[in-house]
Amino acid sequence: MWRISRLRILALSGFILLAGCAQSGLRIGNTVTLCCPGSYGNYGSYGVQVAEMPLFLQDWLLEMFDRAFQERGMTRNDQVNDLVVTLRYRHVNLNAEQQDIDPLIRQESFGEELRYIAVVEISMRESASGDPVWGGEISRIHTVSPGEYMHEGPARAAFLETFRDLLAAYPGRD
Repeated sequence: MWRISRLRILALSGFILLAGCAQSGLRIGNTVTLCCPGSYGNYGSYGVQVAEMPLFLQDWLLEMFDRAFQERGMTRNDQVNDLVVTLRYRHVNLNAEQQDIDPLIRQESFGEELRYIAVVEISMRESASGDPVWGGEISRIHTVSPGEYMHEGPARAAFLETFRDLLAAYPGRD
């Protein structure tokens, strides 16, 4: 009997999803994880929270999300809003021997290449009730050699494109 953990399924699904994109440059996979229990015509504003988000990603990742969600007719207001959007970062190491290594804070002296899936989960809930109304996630497989760093310019465009693609499934205010 085969037993596959949730992380292995996530890793495999992320790999399959992203493998087709590998030839077209910096691509980020996305999937809707919860859709349509809400009253979308009543939602016009949102506030944002981040959880476990690396500081170097936070500002411009939020900027790209805001841009894509505002293109869908939503207005950001972190004080008074209809929806609370939470963006949560996590990563899944693809090498069992590297499970205890955080790829974002590893020491430069570590001379081994790391392979992991970076995931940003997006959850939306009604501000008044706290009920979940929509969710999705974006993910990308990374292979990082010692001394490499992220190139923000290409990543910004890829995040914006991915958020637009993901939020195209958001029912909106029709």
